[in-house]
Amino acid sequence: MMRSMYSSVSGLRAHQTRMDVIGNNIANVNTIGFRSSRVTFQEVFSQTLKGASSPDPALGRGGTNPMQVGLGMDVGSIDINTTRGGLQRTDNQTDIYIDGEGFFIVGDKFTRAGNFTLDELGNLVTPGGLCLYGWLDYGGKPDANGNYVFDTNKPCEPLNLYYDEYNGNKKIIAAKATENIELAGSLDAATEIFDPALGSDAQLVVPVTVYDSLGFEYEIKLEFRKTAAGGGTTTWEWRVVGNDEISSSATGNIQFDAGGNVVKPAGQDKVTYVIALIPDDDIGSQQFNVTLDFTNVTMYAGSEDSVKPSIVDGYPSGKLNYFSIGSDGIIMGVYTNGKHQPLGLIGLAEFANPGGLQRVGDNLYVPTSNSGDFLGAVKPGTGSAGSLNPGVLEMSNVDLAREFTEMIVAQRGFQANSRILTTVDEMLQEMVNMKR
Repeated sequence: MMRSMYSSVSGLRAHQTRMDVIGNNIANVNTIGFRSSRVTFQEVFSQTLKGASSPDPALGRGGTNPMQVGLGMDVGSIDINTTRGGLQRTDNQTDIYIDGEGFFIVGDKFTRAGNFTLDELGNLVTPGGLCLYGWLDYGGKPDANGNYVFDTNKPCEPLNLYYDEYNGNKKIIAAKATENIELAGSLDAATEIFDPALGSDAQLVVPVTVYDSLGFEYEIKLEFRKTAAGGGTTTWEWRVVGNDEISSSATGNIQFDAGGNVVKPAGQDKVTYVIALIPDDDIGSQQFNVTLDFTNVTMYAGSEDSVKPSIVDGYPSGKLNYFSIGSDGIIMGVYTNGKHQPLGLIGLAEFANPGGLQRVGDNLYVPTSNSGDFLGAVKPGTGSAGSLNPGVLEMSNVDLAREFTEMIVAQRGFQANSRILTTVDEMLQEMVNMKR
């Protein structure tokens, strides 16, 4: 009878562990990124009273099964449920949801909870102050296709949105001097040929805004005059006119054929001129060269001189206004001058067996010998790693209906095992009473 008593004690202890896990699951029903656990039971060693025997046809006897008495049960496993939780939309730009597999890297630990904040120095951190890791070096400019490619072969490092060793101070984007001006539109072929004797007024004036290397803004004017026509060719003179702050002596001619198209120099597919713009000495800037592109200018009668600048690069300096996080993990800063540049790329960690990770509190995990090693971060959306969804958080995956059902089952199991104790106690009492 003592065996049954100890078996019931093992059952009580195991069901208490099950209730502990259920209680923890329910307690974390609203915990960001929490993953519930489940308990499975297994029997323990059984005492063999009689072994099995094989059939003996010669004696006309059949085989017998072993006779064993179980010695109770124990907790077989406590498994983490790795299914994703529901979504909670917050519209907070630093809340991030991983739409798929993967974990955020926060130092030497990992998490699914994407409720990050920005600290005073520009670090993206967890509520506990751990920095979010990723990459910062993208070479300083986009590739030939206009995409920003980060060097993901480098080890991850803390993401700082205000400063890093590759890009310097990212709260300010430096000014860029104008280098290219592309003009488009049509000159009026009906314009009379300019006669210098009658005056020097331009027949068309096109204002253009340019910037020097310090970000100072200037307005220059491009003046056009029709100077000759004949033999199926028309010539227009262009001239750059500055002001008190900037000067230029650039001038030149463009020609149009009988079809109204600009005549390109032999062997070239564009009509361009490089001009020098000279800021005033008191400004503190220096001369900068600009390429004027007349390739897309045409000449037709009745066009009413529609020539305008279609592309003018260069811009003043700007302050970081806000940032956004893309599904590919790139954090893009938008500046007050309308320009943008990457501030970092979020990295994700993958594990061969996510269920083998060990909880260490604060929604954090560390690798174990059965989870697989952390072999380096990957870009979101590559391999098996999920893409990112900003402004959204992953909620707990606890299913309350399931947990309440498990609680009832655990309660009944505990209750049944307690009945064994009381029954054995009564049997022992009867045995003692037999002596009387």
